[in-house]
Amino acid sequence: MSNDPRATLDTAAMTRLQYVIVALTVALNALDGFDVMAISFASPGIAVEWKTTMAGLGLILSMELWGMCLGSVFLGGMADLIGRRPTILGCLLLMTAGMFMVTTTSDLVVLSSWRLVTGLGIGGMLAAINAQAAEFSSTKSRPMMIALMTAGYPIGGVVGGLAVTQMLKVFDWRSVFYFGCGMTMLLIPLVYFIMPESVHWLVRKRPAGVLERINATMTRLGHAAISALPDLKDEVQRKAWIDIFSKTMLATTLIVTAAYFFHIITFYYILKWVPKLVVNMGFSPSAAGGVLTWASVGGAAGCLTFGYLTRYFDLKKLTLFLFVCSWLTTILFGQTTNDLTVLSALVAIAGYFINSGIVGLYSLIAQVFPTHVRASGTGFAIGVGRGGSVLSPIVAGLFLQGGMELPLLSTIMGTGSLLAFAALAMLKWTPGTGQRAMN
Repeated sequence: MSNDPRATLDTAAMTRLQYVIVALTVALNALDGFDVMAISFASPGIAVEWKTTMAGLGLILSMELWGMCLGSVFLGGMADLIGRRPTILGCLLLMTAGMFMVTTTSDLVVLSSWRLVTGLGIGGMLAAINAQAAEFSSTKSRPMMIALMTAGYPIGGVVGGLAVTQMLKVFDWRSVFYFGCGMTMLLIPLVYFIMPESVHWLVRKRPAGVLERINATMTRLGHAAISALPDLKDEVQRKAWIDIFSKTMLATTLIVTAAYFFHIITFYYILKWVPKLVVNMGFSPSAAGGVLTWASVGGAAGCLTFGYLTRYFDLKKLTLFLFVCSWLTTILFGQTTNDLTVLSALVAIAGYFINSGIVGLYSLIAQVFPTHVRASGTGFAIGVGRGGSVLSPIVAGLFLQGGMELPLLSTIMGTGSLLAFAALAMLKWTPGTGQRAMN
């Protein structure tokens, strides 16, 4: 019997339960995707009920993004400290509470506070499931599994968008959050009973009863048990999350964080402002929700296409190409006319390339950080990088408040993807070594 179960998971063909675990991360990311978009679907109704200004609405739209920043950094680090599974369960509880409590508020400050709580859960979830999907995948299948996990985000927008679009024809904006709360609660028992702790994490952290836990998981997965724990060097056992700022990792940490920061500006411009922009053109909130759903349709298609293309193209070069396409298609969206069909098509195209770029970044992040800092590195890159997601709706709202026209606004907001291209172009790494440098 091999004494390193990590090597078995990396090299052996994936079993049915491994695919089920990845499928759960897809569902969890779909939940994240819907929860983030929930406020966008609800924003026209909130704006009418509380007579908010464009700038004020931009601030409300950004609140869960502030929570996601904090959640990714701090709860992402918890996933490396206490484990992936308990972090995911804790984040689901936070998200459930946040989604439900939004429906009970009659004050914008309180509403924004509960959106912050929801964002904390979403941020921690993203870091933990990225690590979980990577660590339960074989090396050969890992890029495709990460792509599938990331595809859950726009899939959640599509499925949720279709449901919400129908609900908004009958009910008010609160129905969006009732739906999201219900879906979140359904996933808690599935994660609890089906998803085991990461074997990679167990090997490194070695909690009480670790050998029995590893063997129980390996047996469930359909792989052989181990007779003893693999040896770890003392310096490996002493490694901690702070290593993302070490000499060998600092350049990569800064580069992937900057790339995520800039690209997410463009991503959230489309995700947060499309419904309100469409309503401003004279269409109903339900029609606006339908247009935003097409962004998720395009995004889901882009994620799946990206996973396939990683079999044939270099991951970094492919991601750089997608950043350029994201920039160009966002500019194209700004040239649109008041036609729902044209709007939907342009938003779908932009969503296709922008979401594919996100997949590229997640795939790179999962590979450039080693196991002991995979969730922490992911959390830091996503958390700090989401500063761009916080700024995006606020900046766009201020520009709109000042009377900026859509063509110029889209050109400015699309520049985020171009700056991401410039940042990522500096990255160089040797897969699997944890060694990075800048060109």
